[in-house]
Amino acid sequence: MYIVSLKKKAINGIAWTFGQQVSVQAINFLIQIVLARILVPEMFGIIALLQVFIAVGNSLLDGGMTSSLIRTKSPTQSDYSTVFIMNLAFSVAIYIIVFCISPLVAKFYHQNILKSIIRIYTLGFIIQALVAVQTTKLTVELNFKLQMLMELPAIIIGGIVGVVLAEFGYGVWSLVYLYLIRTSVFMLLHWFWSNWRPNLSAFKFERFKFHFHFGYKLTLSSLITNIYLNIYPLIIGKYFTITQLGYYQQANSISYFPVSNFSAALSKVTFPLFTSINEDLIKVRQLFLKFSMLTFFITCPIMFILSLNSQMLFRVVLTDKWAQSAPYFKFLSLGYIFYPFSLFSMSILLSKGRSDLHFKAEVIKKTISLIMVIGLVVAYRNMWAIIIGAIFSLLLFSFVNSVFCCRLINLSLLKLFKSILPPFLYCIIAYFIVQYGLDYLSVRYLILGIIVNSLSFLIIYFILCYIFKNKSLEYCVIQIKSFIKNKK
Repeated sequence: MYIVSLKKKAINGIAWTFGQQVSVQAINFLIQIVLARILVPEMFGIIALLQVFIAVGNSLLDGGMTSSLIRTKSPTQSDYSTVFIMNLAFSVAIYIIVFCISPLVAKFYHQNILKSIIRIYTLGFIIQALVAVQTTKLTVELNFKLQMLMELPAIIIGGIVGVVLAEFGYGVWSLVYLYLIRTSVFMLLHWFWSNWRPNLSAFKFERFKFHFHFGYKLTLSSLITNIYLNIYPLIIGKYFTITQLGYYQQANSISYFPVSNFSAALSKVTFPLFTSINEDLIKVRQLFLKFSMLTFFITCPIMFILSLNSQMLFRVVLTDKWAQSAPYFKFLSLGYIFYPFSLFSMSILLSKGRSDLHFKAEVIKKTISLIMVIGLVVAYRNMWAIIIGAIFSLLLFSFVNSVFCCRLINLSLLKLFKSILPPFLYCIIAYFIVQYGLDYLSVRYLILGIIVNSLSFLIIYFILCYIFKNKSLEYCVIQIKSFIKNKK
């Protein structure tokens, strides 16, 4: 009975989380497209310069304690209130530090406007601290439906404000206020709809030590990850032009968009799910393999199709002023195929409470990647060194994560790769058939060309899956039928 209930929760959780990610991020994506058509690449480049400082601040924000809440069995009011109070204290401290160093950042990039932008944009640290525990509590309860109902209005209202300000000539400030409005509305809706409130008297120093002991390793891991991921804008902003950074940032964000949403939906469900069954190693292995196959079955064709249509997509969606982003996007899309698998495989380590292994994996990955990226940039001094470094890093991350994960659950690495690689191979075949075996339609029919290319690719992909009786296809069909049955 427990297994059936758990399975039903998992299926419903994935459905609602995926629905949340798709609906929210689809709206956000459309808003970003509208803004990209209004604003010039330099505006997005300026915001990209902030990302390393925003990422570091977010990493330090809660000391990994919200993740500790998720893995804590039956967390109490004392647990939630303690984490809330410490999050708020950390956020204020971080904001004060960032406020003070903003002139140095502006001087480093030779962009005076960054001083005021940083001081306003990073108010989001405090706003996020006011909502982090409520969101975590809903995640623990697998209440993803309510999260979706609160996030949608925040995205829409923030997007409307951003687009209106962009039309009225606010430039880069339209992106700043979009972020702050969206974050504020999301926070206010949580306080209005969530039934949890902090209790200052419930603060317990021993609970802080408990959660911080688990979380600080995650914080260090997150800090290393975020510094590394944002080292690209840092290098481009310093050694190349702001316009080139804008082109890179747009290509990277759009290629990251589909996998990040699927990854977030999957990880949000798998972490608490793996935590609930972490004592049953056989069940963990089975579930991990199934999720791995499902991940590659879905993400591979999506990313290959985006890469296949890169030039036409950018001309149709973003206009010709973003044409220089298309080649970067073409290759980054293929590199991001392995990202969802890389991310959710780390859920195994966290569910087992092995934040030490998580930290060790991050140090290994980022050290190797950072050395390689810096070496490429020094040797070649062009943007393609950045792109090649980013793709290599994504592949390396997936491999290292899978090694740590498989060792922890006694799973053969060869067995894992044999189960996930078929969809990737089918996509390669379909890609080359469409790319070189079928002629593109005239450039005058870009939208029709995208449709024909995409449909041709999918037909070939599913035919190959059916001919070779791919288990991913079978498992996907079973889960869809199961979800439909549960809804009846």
